[in-house]
Amino acid sequence: MENSEKVDAGNLSDSEKAINAVCVSADDENIILNPQFEDGLNNWTGRGCKIALHDSMGDGKVLPKSGKFFAAATERTQSWNGIQQEITGRVQRKLAYEVTALVRIFGNNVNTSDLRVTLYVQKPDLREQYIGIANVQATNKDWTQMQGKFLLNDSPSKVIVYFEGPAAGTDILLNSLVIKHAAKTPPSPPPDFENVAFGVNIIENSNLDNGTNGWSPLGNCTLSIGTGSPRVIPPMARDSLGPHESLSGRYILVTNRTQTWMGPTQTITEKLKLYLTYQVSAWVRTSSGSHGPQNVGISLSVDGQWVNGGQTEVADSRWHEIGGSFRIEKQPSNVFVYIQGPVSGVDLMVAGLQIFPVDRQARFRYLRKQTDKIRKRDVTLKFSGVDTCEYTFVKVKQIENDFPIGSCITRTNIDNEDFVDFFVQHFNWAVFGNELKWFWTEPQKGNFNYKDADDMLDLCQKYKIDIRGHCIFWEVDSNVQQWVKSLNRNDLMTAVQNRLTGLLARYKGKFKHYDVNNEMLHGSFYQDRLGKDIRANMFKTAHQVDPSVNLFVNDYHVEDGCDTNSSPEKYMQQILDLQDQGAPVGGIGIQGHIDSPVGPIVCSALDKLATIGLPIWFTELDVSSTNEYVRGDDLEVMLREAMAHPSVDGVMLWGFWELFMSRDNAHLVNAEGEMNEAGRRFIDLKQEWLSHSHGHVDEQGEFSFRGFSGMYNVEVVTLEKVTSKTFFVDKGDSSLVISIDL
Repeated sequence: MENSEKVDAGNLSDSEKAINAVCVSADDENIILNPQFEDGLNNWTGRGCKIALHDSMGDGKVLPKSGKFFAAATERTQSWNGIQQEITGRVQRKLAYEVTALVRIFGNNVNTSDLRVTLYVQKPDLREQYIGIANVQATNKDWTQMQGKFLLNDSPSKVIVYFEGPAAGTDILLNSLVIKHAAKTPPSPPPDFENVAFGVNIIENSNLDNGTNGWSPLGNCTLSIGTGSPRVIPPMARDSLGPHESLSGRYILVTNRTQTWMGPTQTITEKLKLYLTYQVSAWVRTSSGSHGPQNVGISLSVDGQWVNGGQTEVADSRWHEIGGSFRIEKQPSNVFVYIQGPVSGVDLMVAGLQIFPVDRQARFRYLRKQTDKIRKRDVTLKFSGVDTCEYTFVKVKQIENDFPIGSCITRTNIDNEDFVDFFVQHFNWAVFGNELKWFWTEPQKGNFNYKDADDMLDLCQKYKIDIRGHCIFWEVDSNVQQWVKSLNRNDLMTAVQNRLTGLLARYKGKFKHYDVNNEMLHGSFYQDRLGKDIRANMFKTAHQVDPSVNLFVNDYHVEDGCDTNSSPEKYMQQILDLQDQGAPVGGIGIQGHIDSPVGPIVCSALDKLATIGLPIWFTELDVSSTNEYVRGDDLEVMLREAMAHPSVDGVMLWGFWELFMSRDNAHLVNAEGEMNEAGRRFIDLKQEWLSHSHGHVDEQGEFSFRGFSGMYNVEVVTLEKVTSKTFFVDKGDSSLVISIDL
């Protein structure tokens, strides 16, 4: 947006001054009126509470950090009570705004509390929306700065910014508030990966040729050397490592463990390079005993912060593989790696620990070949209706690859025509973020809201975009609405049946997939209350109401080796158990909220799940890095692994537009519609997966090429004329002959 020209305010009326203030505020002026309370409490009100102006509180212990005054929201009886200001007419749609505030709390016996700044938006049709802008842990000791960003997709009839969060009785103090047009984030420079020794282990004395040299015990455990561990590199690391010798068969034995975190450790601070993705690999084993299955993890301490390097569950006396990854994006002063996890008294054995930077480009070269093998087929065009000769020229251009690549969208997104344009141009599937979930469609018992989902469905049908239904139920306790939690067993069973029949009958034939009961590896709300059969019964009832829809399981951290709750093996067992109970499971959903992805680890999970024989989808894919080039690499890893694997039938991104994604630094397009490097990488990949060919017909009037499935245009040039036709290439392994009548 261009800057509005400033004019001399001296000759303007008050109303003209106000209008001019709005015009020039778009870039650098605060749209908040009386932001530091120099004019008392003018323009400020209490949201369900009283507000008061102060120059000090608490016998002078609380003083403003900036300016002379601060305001207090007092006599609060609800967590949403707080101080507020209406900003209707001073914010413009499709502009990103940054919010900065100085806040603290005041009250007896309260030291810290979650404090949030929220935007209340009322639409012209009176629908309401609450947008969370930022939250901090505020204290009663000092002022805390909170920062966040927001964007409005349409032109609401009312907009109010307010502060909320602490429990009733705790005052919210506000010293200043600034809301201005957000400055553009400068593009990331590509990281310097020159002279990186890809595939080379950075761990000292990994093979234990020098006893325990280089290793230290974390805690008062004891390290010694044993023999008899595997001599082969764990499978997930073999394709990534550079030239390497076989393992020595020696391992570190850790005894006298009195805490779960005790184990062998090694400092690696100086060996790490920022923004590089490191793969982690090792063999681990625990002592036999009556303690049951043990979790073993490779962890890093990065300046005191825990980083997950991979986990596995050891349930027997065999050696188990750990595979994981990590990345450091801020310069650390101290990093050490350690192996930990089993309970006190369980001995731990570790062999062949490898930590090495991954050569992603080498993996990409391999995946390109695999993709050509898996996704393309030989096609022969057989022309008739025109005299062809050796001079007849054919130009084949693919219009669309029919491999499903979709995105999450929200109701508010579709009010932004720029968002819609990008979405319909680059995606052929959709999934609704929240608008189909039970807590959204029936927030209170009998109070239904299908308007948002209906609006989104209309948009997708208009542009012929297929839709996944997410989700019928959510098994995680914290995501079940309160009225459902309060039901007794019989009433809950009735509510579950009503939800199934109501939702699936309403949208019968409209959704291609449903995630039936989300995240069953991580929650058990319905199973705990209604018994083990309820999960299979949900699938059975859904199939009865809408036999046309494909019913999915859906869970997270299946593909990255960092969560023992959702290992591929446990996911497979859950699916097989459901099938044994007669559940018509039609697909496997891997959410794909992944950090620092490594291709062989992802592929290993896909290979294991593929043995069940069901189609696999990445259902909620997002990657996150502060550097957009690294983010592009992460996204390319996941998309290429999906395209190169024969069991993957589709990929859904969990959004692409800044401020409308569940993770920071995950977007492909910034809030105001500018594509970043990750977005460009996405577009480049989509272009790569379109097949083009040209040449002359042969003596039989045929032209052959190898291409992806999807829609094509062919242009045939003879001596007499130029003719264009469209044709479709179906998926398949065998050669395809398509007759084209010119």
